[in-house]
Amino acid sequence: MRNEGRLVLGTAQLGMFYGIANKIGQPDLQTAEQIVETAWDNGICEFDTAQAYGASEQVLGRSFRAVGISNEVRVITKFHPDVDSFDCTALEQSLELSLANLKVGKLFGVLFHDEAILDVWGKGPYETLRNFVKSGLVEHIGVSVYSPARALQALQTDGILMIQLPSNILDRRFERAGVFRIAEEKGKQIYVRSVFLQGLMLMNPDDLPKHMHRAVPVLQSLNKLARDWNYSLPELSLGYIKQALPQTKVLFGAETVEQLKENVKHWKTEIPHKMVRKVQDQFNSVDERILDPSLWD
Repeated sequence: MRNEGRLVLGTAQLGMFYGIANKIGQPDLQTAEQIVETAWDNGICEFDTAQAYGASEQVLGRSFRAVGISNEVRVITKFHPDVDSFDCTALEQSLELSLANLKVGKLFGVLFHDEAILDVWGKGPYETLRNFVKSGLVEHIGVSVYSPARALQALQTDGILMIQLPSNILDRRFERAGVFRIAEEKGKQIYVRSVFLQGLMLMNPDDLPKHMHRAVPVLQSLNKLARDWNYSLPELSLGYIKQALPQTKVLFGAETVEQLKENVKHWKTEIPHKMVRKVQDQFNSVDERILDPSLWD
């Protein structure tokens, strides 16, 4: 059994064009296989995908088989938002399709992609997913959320053990709401996504598209902070999450093997606690129109 680490490879990039800073596009199958193999060789055993991520599931399945890890890998996927959450047959067929695409016998986790499922969780969806767990096809069930209010709701919801949410050096809404503390108390696992804010945080402020100009002052401040403390932006971004949210799993994506290797290296960076406090003071309340990609026009 491989040691369980905190890093999780997000694979939206392997199935479609993804990210505001992505200039490479979707990698070809050979590159995808190399990315998966490199992640595995660097101790990453969890891979996050979704039925709505283009061809991501199929690409992962081929890559797992090519690398020879189909029986060991841990995969988390999400139901397509169009699947009727009250139709147990539709959910079962959707699950079977994911298993076939991914070429695995069971899933480490299955999440609903739409946080509104929380309002009707106990009226059918939970029972269906609980049966999947009983059958051995799924180990854990959960939901992907976008707001602190929904995260808190998920933490109070029976059966939900996995919660995905966005958080990063700029986006501290969930920290302030006590989400991570409550999750630890309840024994529920938080998966942090958008640690680079879909690549926005790593962009040169001068290169931002016109509709994102409101983010320029924030990125300039972030760049200055990194320079003053002699860290690269990826080192600072990953180092903050690593230190400030120690109980979380951390998702990151990569379009190339080199990006993956660099992020694994950056993850090993240790930043001092006084740096964490400095970040918390400086970026205590950033405009939500910067933090939420759905508000990026």
